[in-house]
Amino acid sequence: MTAPAVRILVVDDEPAIRRLLRTGLGTQGYAVAEAASGVEAARQVGAADLVILDLGLPDTSGQELLARWRAAGNAVPVVILSSRDDEAGIVEALDLGADDYVTKPFGMRELVARIRTALRHRLQSEGAQPIFRSGNLAVDLVRRVVRVDGAEVGLTPREYEILRVLAQNAGKVLTHRFLIRQVWGGIADVQNLRVHIRQLRQKIEPDPQRPTHIRTETGIGYRLHLWEAST
Repeated sequence: MTAPAVRILVVDDEPAIRRLLRTGLGTQGYAVAEAASGVEAARQVGAADLVILDLGLPDTSGQELLARWRAAGNAVPVVILSSRDDEAGIVEALDLGADDYVTKPFGMRELVARIRTALRHRLQSEGAQPIFRSGNLAVDLVRRVVRVDGAEVGLTPREYEILRVLAQNAGKVLTHRFLIRQVWGGIADVQNLRVHIRQLRQKIEPDPQRPTHIRTETGIGYRLHLWEAST
């Protein structure tokens, strides 16, 4: 018996974008529904496995729509689709609970990769595994032990807390503000976070100058890359 197709709701007021996504995602085996406004999106979001959300809608903002969904307890993965010059809006949406973002113009291969990552992150968070693994990195979230290539790595308490938050949200873009709030209770600055990220990379990355685990989202925050298997 064939598994049902993943249902993606595309929320965008541009017919050309909706048509492009319907065709491109359809060829990848996804079932695509469309909404051109916040009202239409609200009617359909309950049946969606993932939402691609434009921030500029005719009747509301994408941020407001996302805030309403999260306040109502809807944890559907959301990938923001936005113009490159709307960085502040993207950061706001990520702080409200969006999983990722893709800027316009975009490539279909990149978008599909982001969709798969967001879906894997949701499955991982629902599974709540005590040991997180990605590539050669393992984080024991119960014993607070970190290993790279099987060897234990010594982290400071603050470095571990940063890695723990990243691991529990692996694949998801976390803003500077979110990480500072989770690790320092909001009492720190971005430069302090960057220093700790740099120190953490020195301990877990094969090449800290070209990180493969902790990815920088320029001007926004960081993402722990979710590798499907060790290499």
